[in-house]
Amino acid sequence: MPGAMILVTGGAGFIGSNFILGRFDAGPDPRGRQPGGLVNVDKLTYAGCPSNLAALAGEADYHFHQADVADQAAMTALLARYRPRAIVHFAAESHVDRSIAGPRGFVLTNVLGTQSLLEAALGYWRGLDGAGRDRFRFVHVSTDEVFGSLGPGDAPFDEDTPYAPNNPYSASKAGADHLVRAYHRTYGLPTLTTNCSDNYGPYQFPEKLIPLMIQRALADAPLPVYGDGEQVRDWLYVADHCRAIEAVLAGGRPGHSYAIGGETELTNIDLVRRLCALLDEARPRAGGRHADLIRFVTDRPGHDRRYAIDAGRIRRELGWAPREAFDRGLARTLAWYLGHGDWVEAARRRDDRPLPDPAAAPP
Repeated sequence: MPGAMILVTGGAGFIGSNFILGRFDAGPDPRGRQPGGLVNVDKLTYAGCPSNLAALAGEADYHFHQADVADQAAMTALLARYRPRAIVHFAAESHVDRSIAGPRGFVLTNVLGTQSLLEAALGYWRGLDGAGRDRFRFVHVSTDEVFGSLGPGDAPFDEDTPYAPNNPYSASKAGADHLVRAYHRTYGLPTLTTNCSDNYGPYQFPEKLIPLMIQRALADAPLPVYGDGEQVRDWLYVADHCRAIEAVLAGGRPGHSYAIGGETELTNIDLVRRLCALLDEARPRAGGRHADLIRFVTDRPGHDRRYAIDAGRIRRELGWAPREAFDRGLARTLAWYLGHGDWVEAARRRDDRPLPDPAAAPP
């Protein structure tokens, strides 16, 4: 029977590192120390940063292994060594623009990597005794982007929304979701899937919207906003997301999915303007307001117009609700980036596949 250990994939990335730090009562948003140990498995691509977890140096219950989830033999060996009671699967390629520029890597990691991990987990689970098998859980962390795009008056996404991905990233995550469901339905593996809205907070790689805008504003560079900026996203503070995953891990029903949202729908242009206003207070711009740097650029292909989440199931079944008000969370996020310039520079230096600057092209 497995002990209290859990295995986390992709734990050196944005959400994964926040999840791990919180479990050890460390980092920007401690949640109270959780019982048992944790093994973090991460390939360490450009977006994986071991220094995110520097606070856990010397922690006897924390273990790190650099490995690819697509390496089934390595996953099998780690499961046999640590005998976890659960797997929490964050590992994924996640940037839409990168998926448009190079879809293959997203299929290899998000689809085939997930299948390899599922196969390793299935073999491990089948070898457990009855109590261990009953206790084991496989939590797959996914995205609301698998559901496609909503119109202005459409009801928010929920667990019964049909899948309709519109870009290679969301298509690869949809493929992974379907495999997770299939391994439950076909083999009985006790899987759970979470589909979250857009996350923000500390440790997010600087290619994503909020940290990208912060760094460009600090450099007095143009702030590129795709299309008309009226695309709507539901923003979820990362610590709230991590609490939701803990709730699903503890009490979610195997074979079910849980939609997780921040209950904060904002257009991209509104978000950028709010961020600019905070920057005007924190780091006044000599040449005027930071909002003067906003530039509308050619929209990206397949850009979904609106995402929104109905998180009713996780509220009803597991008692979870977001706690962080968006304006406070945004201010906290800005303060973290302003205080961690060295982290941002180190993250940018790791990026060996920089994307073209959208502000350099005419709209």
